[in-house]
Amino acid sequence: MPESTTGTRPTLEAVAARAGVSRATVSRVVNGNAGVRPEFADRVRQAVQELGYVPNHAARSLVTRRYGAVAVIIAEPEFRIFSDPFFEQQVRGISRELTKHDAQLVLLWVEGPGDHERIARYLGGGHVDGALAFSVHNDDGLPSVIRGTQVPTVFGGRPGWPTSDEGDSPVPYVDSDNRGGAREAVRHLVALGRERIAHISGPPDQTSALDRYDGYRDVLLDTDPALLAGGDFTEDGGAHAMAQLLQQRPDLDAVFAANDMMAIGALRVLHERGLRVPDDVAVVGFDDMLPVAANAEPPLTTIRQDVEGMGRVMVRLLMQVLNQDGPDARTEPGVRTPGSVIMPTELVRRASA
Repeated sequence: MPESTTGTRPTLEAVAARAGVSRATVSRVVNGNAGVRPEFADRVRQAVQELGYVPNHAARSLVTRRYGAVAVIIAEPEFRIFSDPFFEQQVRGISRELTKHDAQLVLLWVEGPGDHERIARYLGGGHVDGALAFSVHNDDGLPSVIRGTQVPTVFGGRPGWPTSDEGDSPVPYVDSDNRGGAREAVRHLVALGRERIAHISGPPDQTSALDRYDGYRDVLLDTDPALLAGGDFTEDGGAHAMAQLLQQRPDLDAVFAANDMMAIGALRVLHERGLRVPDDVAVVGFDDMLPVAANAEPPLTTIRQDVEGMGRVMVRLLMQVLNQDGPDARTEPGVRTPGSVIMPTELVRRASA
């Protein structure tokens, strides 16, 4: 157990004296820096434990200009964040990766333009080292707000807006191969002999939905417009779109929904109408949200994207930005940025198609 003291907080100097090393060596070990011989590092860690030393993060931030926190900005209403497993999985990946870097997650959600001033004030107030933003809509002014704070940022999803001003480096992002995954989903339905394949698309102001729609059209270029219906990435939106499709083309024999939640809504309507899945209508989703997809009735064939892995990669890219130029990375214009990442997808075959 740590030694009892008279109430004085143990200092770096006390740890250095106990370990028999310099104060600079203790500082490097405590801050996780390389370049300390293993035997010295072990002595420092033992002294830290014996003395009960706790780093003074406030003082350290004055020197390093690091705050040990990252803002995670989700541009969706609160009800979607807590009802859609996509956000749960992505935040889980972000949180686990941040833990490896001894950084805290600060969750911020944006329900509309009225929240932009609050976000700008928080980011610009020196509370976080960087930001991760996802589910940002193409017509949203949020990216400009974030860039105006000069806080290093990585986006989740391919941006549908200009990512840099002339002369600046582009903003890095992490996304899945949405278009390629959609092509694979539709080709699977075609291989099953389906001839009237409908598509429930996502919101037209998000690039993931547009890319999945483009993947559908890559395979079915001359599709009947009556086989198309728009959704909003929610279960109710998928149900509404499925009802619309059945009214427009009651003879359809397959549906590719742009995400699993809309596919679940489509399954619900098909069951209500007495249509058998997959005998009468085959259904394919996108995401492979577990356990939602596997527990559907019937279990949902879908395109798997590694949502948790995307969150982890977002953190890794952000740490590259933060570390490559030191603490001044947040204020210097034209800071070098790592390349963006497109992650692969795969078809997961279950009973619905």
